[in-house]
Amino acid sequence: MKKFGTLCFTIFLLVGISCGDSGPKQRFLPPSTGGINSLMVVMDTELWKGGIGDKVREHFAAPILGLPRAEPKFTITQIPPQVFKGATAYSRSVLFVEQDSVSAAHIKTNMYAKPQKIAVVTGETYNDLAGNLDSIAGMAIAAFKKVEIAEAQRRFTRSLTKETAFEDEFGISLKVPSLYTVGKHEDNFVWMDIQIPKGSMNILAYEMPWDSFATDSTFVQDIVKMRDSIGKKYIPGPYDGTYMITEKAFSPYVFPALVGGKKAAETRGTWEIEGYPMAGPFVTYIINDKENNRKMVLEGFAFAPNEEKRDYMFQLEAILKTVEFKSGP
Repeated sequence: MKKFGTLCFTIFLLVGISCGDSGPKQRFLPPSTGGINSLMVVMDTELWKGGIGDKVREHFAAPILGLPRAEPKFTITQIPPQVFKGATAYSRSVLFVEQDSVSAAHIKTNMYAKPQKIAVVTGETYNDLAGNLDSIAGMAIAAFKKVEIAEAQRRFTRSLTKETAFEDEFGISLKVPSLYTVGKHEDNFVWMDIQIPKGSMNILAYEMPWDSFATDSTFVQDIVKMRDSIGKKYIPGPYDGTYMITEKAFSPYVFPALVGGKKAAETRGTWEIEGYPMAGPFVTYIINDKENNRKMVLEGFAFAPNEEKRDYMFQLEAILKTVEFKSGP
């Protein structure tokens, strides 16, 4: 029989009140903790070592699309439920999985700290738990990513650049960390970058005509053509005649997105240098800015040979998603 304390803890997670409370109470919530893209998985160690743990890893440690080598969506730390208390419960992103007669899968907000998302999955059998994990995984990953993006933005907005190149050229604002500098500002093109160990992180902005992408059937090819033409014109390689292109071997991934309150296409893939062995990941947002009769293009790319690139690309994504559209270019 399940101990009352554990059952009470599960019910607390399910309904959001503690045992003995007569109703919700206003209480102080400490700031949440954890590294960016870290996920605390609270589940029995035996479950973690078995098929349910495999199911958790299948969803939450799956490789991120568009990176040159496999890196997981989240860095996972697993602890048993009895350890999830005190400061450990302040983790920002939490997945709680427990075998229980109650079958449930939902997401709670700011239960022990703020900001915080806790995905709760319970079930009596393997099939119950596996099915509930499958049903909640997409929503939980989206919720975790949203809170992680917000935390990344909170951290870098402590010190922002005073450069106004994006606003001057395109009528947009971006919250860019102060260490980024303008590397190139030409008609319809702005490039800011920052040096990192062994490489750089880069932000690009340019605009395309509203009718640049004629049909859905050629959308991906048109994106590649656009990126390659911009690379040839503005982004040289280390030697004459070399320049940035989209990796030839694999087509980029394209997803719908919402950026700056506007519909957009998110493109992820790998860039390379034509005629020279350099490469790295990129994320591009093609934003429908109908008010200004244009497609506003924002891109982040990283060069960090022999380094993990997930967190570099995540920060670039967080920066690009701070875009705000002013009155116009």
